[in-house]
Amino acid sequence: MLLNQFLLLAAFLFCTGIYGVLTRKHAVLVLMSIELMLAAVNINLVAFGAFHNSVVGQVFALFVLTIAAAEVGVGLAIVLLIYRNLHSSDLDDADVLKG
Repeated sequence: MLLNQFLLLAAFLFCTGIYGVLTRKHAVLVLMSIELMLAAVNINLVAFGAFHNSVVGQVFALFVLTIAAAEVGVGLAIVLLIYRNLHSSDLDDADVLKG
């Protein structure tokens, strides 16, 4: 397969993630959209690594997966705290929690 096909797939996934972050109000859906953007970045890293016959892209993709796992853990903890305090995971209601 050509590099262009992977780049187009990654661009589509990234744009879908951006759309999800900008339009969704539910906190879990926003986190899923961020994960979709990180998956697009991983596709780019692995595609460019394979294009240059290097494993550096795969190593960076592994680091991105590690950071994504930590982000999900912290993000879900924040969502659970918001839900526990407000009984809603709507992000528009979360500004009430400001000090």
